[in-house]
Amino acid sequence: MRPLPIIVKSLTYPMSEPKYDNAFKATLNGILDLFKKQTPIGVLKEDERLAGKTCFITGANSGLGFAVAVQMAQRGAKVIMACRGGIPEAGEAVKKLSGSQDVRMMSVDLSDLKSIDRLLLQLKQEQINIDIAVYNAAVVPSGSKKMDSGFDQMFLVNYLSAFKLANAMIDAGIIKKNEAHPSRIIFVSSESHRTKLSIDFEKMGVFEEYTMGKVIALYGYYKLMLSTYATELNRRINKESVQISVFALCPGPVNSNIARAAPKIFTPLLKLIFGIFFKSPEAAAEPVMYLACSQSLEKQSGIYLHLMQQKEMDEKALNAENGRKLWEKSEALLASASA
Repeated sequence: MRPLPIIVKSLTYPMSEPKYDNAFKATLNGILDLFKKQTPIGVLKEDERLAGKTCFITGANSGLGFAVAVQMAQRGAKVIMACRGGIPEAGEAVKKLSGSQDVRMMSVDLSDLKSIDRLLLQLKQEQINIDIAVYNAAVVPSGSKKMDSGFDQMFLVNYLSAFKLANAMIDAGIIKKNEAHPSRIIFVSSESHRTKLSIDFEKMGVFEEYTMGKVIALYGYYKLMLSTYATELNRRINKESVQISVFALCPGPVNSNIARAAPKIFTPLLKLIFGIFFKSPEAAAEPVMYLACSQSLEKQSGIYLHLMQQKEMDEKALNAENGRKLWEKSEALLASASA
């Protein structure tokens, strides 16, 4: 039995098998995906609005997150952009592009656990309720970077911060459980979660030095953790009925600045490839906006989209024992960091 019991359609799609372990393979498969025939889950209608909804987006000062913030504001949402940089310039740009003044920025450094705590405290003190949370932030660094918590920067930003934020926001009632009108949580994952690697629970969170050559493999590895967490969160919250809709997606290759830390020698080539073959952030936002807005997904959960096509995640992400172990290990790591 699959651990995601609630789906939109009875249709199932074959699970793709690419295993991402190097930059060339990841880039090539990302480009080829754009040319494959897709069976879209649906089309978002103009009248599917977000009026009266409060939307929270991490990493919203640039790239995909910025595009999502603009489009959510255009659909009438109150938008909270949770970012480390671009304050207040990015928020002012969203206001200008969307025509909405109901946009604010909140400062958070997702590689700093204390900064995440300060954000959570601010949300609680202001009694903010989030209807749609998009955990989008990710980094592709040039190599390892040990943070004050002892954890690696990419591990924190690309996985552990989402685990900490989402769970704390639910526990504090910032994201409320509501069977009648479920809030929505959306994780921006990646097809690179179909990595050859399996989660090493013994070494999870242990800092190890690495260089740019290992970054792509680790990026997929942390997306596997994120996808496994999304599955487990859905499994725990929605045992009998949907209390909070939990979705995940891969937007495909996006022409953004996520690889800004790549060595300068590769910058011209990356810009050329990104510009020719990758989607603009505005176009890549389509699956995020569909999961956030579509009325057909009301009271649905456990959906993973690759571009606009519904798929099953990698079997490792769907495994219930992996989900249990990941949850327990993540809680233990956060407890030890705060001790």
